[in-house]
Amino acid sequence: MKAATTSASKWKATTAVAMSNYIEAGSIIAIATSLSLWQTEFGLDSLAVGLLSALSANAFGAAIGAAIGGPLCDRFGRKFIYTYDLLLYMLGTLFAVFAMNFGMLLTGFVLTGIAVGAGVTAAWTYIAEEAPDERRAGHVGVAQLAWSIGPAVGFLLAVIVEPLGLLGARLVFAHLFVVAAITWWVRRGLDESKRWKEKNANPDRVSTYKGFLQLLTDKKNLTALLFLVGVYGLWNTVAGQAGIFQPRIYEATGLTDASSQYLLQVLVWTLTSAATFWGFMRHGDSFSRRWLYFIGAALGVAAWAVLIYGPAGWFSLLFFAIGWGVSAGIGAQAFYGLWAAELFATRYRASAQGVMFMLVRVMVGVLSLWFPLMLEQVGLHGVGVLILGLLVAALAIGTIWAPRTQGKSLEQIETERYGRVLDPAADAPAKAGAGQ
Repeated sequence: MKAATTSASKWKATTAVAMSNYIEAGSIIAIATSLSLWQTEFGLDSLAVGLLSALSANAFGAAIGAAIGGPLCDRFGRKFIYTYDLLLYMLGTLFAVFAMNFGMLLTGFVLTGIAVGAGVTAAWTYIAEEAPDERRAGHVGVAQLAWSIGPAVGFLLAVIVEPLGLLGARLVFAHLFVVAAITWWVRRGLDESKRWKEKNANPDRVSTYKGFLQLLTDKKNLTALLFLVGVYGLWNTVAGQAGIFQPRIYEATGLTDASSQYLLQVLVWTLTSAATFWGFMRHGDSFSRRWLYFIGAALGVAAWAVLIYGPAGWFSLLFFAIGWGVSAGIGAQAFYGLWAAELFATRYRASAQGVMFMLVRVMVGVLSLWFPLMLEQVGLHGVGVLILGLLVAALAIGTIWAPRTQGKSLEQIETERYGRVLDPAADAPAKAGAGQ
């Protein structure tokens, strides 16, 4: 009975913290489905639209939050971030709900972006540290599941409120405020990560500043950073444009009806949710992770190739929706959340995620500044070369260098990578012996 209670409490904590991903993805979709409405309301040009996207939760805003939140998460604890980041997020959504001009809207997008960057970094770290070693992918997958449900709900809401115009867009942001408020209330009762508490209780622990320097100077860490940026950064540079500009991409293929675009995206994200649950969460701890990653990445490449270069019409659109939806459920982001926690020591695990998330969102932001103009000037076939090149590179990097961490405790992985547990608890020798 006690074991069942403990397991239930872990799943509750995982779900509550994973809601950061629902909020992140929901924010991106709220922006994506409202950009045209804001553009018309405030008379914005394509560059201003690109700026809104680039400084939001989709790119630079999240990058700033991750850069700040990662080190703070290692210094003050995981709970510190996920207790306070949603307060900033709620403030940002209120700016969006009541935006009367471009300045208010941009402020809201930046604030929500910063909160999302800090919150997602802490969430992935906390979930992996609290998950059972033999079910770590299953628990990390909850964050991916929340990330996919967010867009499914967001696009469905967009279809429902479309007749209301800009008021409908404001209501979508209002729903995110309500979800954030409820999540913040639930999180108040969660405990701190046990692994972080053990690290922090070590009298010989290094300072957060020194640990951050070690993160950026140790060859093992730099190699892991490059690997994860190659896997997630390249993939997310494409996914980031799809998340915010997918309606415009559909327009480039000839699908101009907004409701049809949104319903197609509901299909994409519903399949992502299904693939996350039935694929990554169910099999990420038992099936070969290298092959699971390869299948997801290859399916994503095929989906985009058909959408870009296949015959115009519903066959290509549905092939893309099914392929990209399933691919996203078992692909780069799910594995990034898992590998990013496994490949770094507890002392700078959140800082590492902050650095990576910052770099990834900067990559998205740089392209977001110019993507609308590129789509206008060279068309989908022109940007298709870039999209497929990034996806193929991510496929190769993740498949070739996939780490062998499956079924191992975080302490065992840390010992294999660094030669020892860097910040052992008082009973570390007994744990180390049991883990060998």
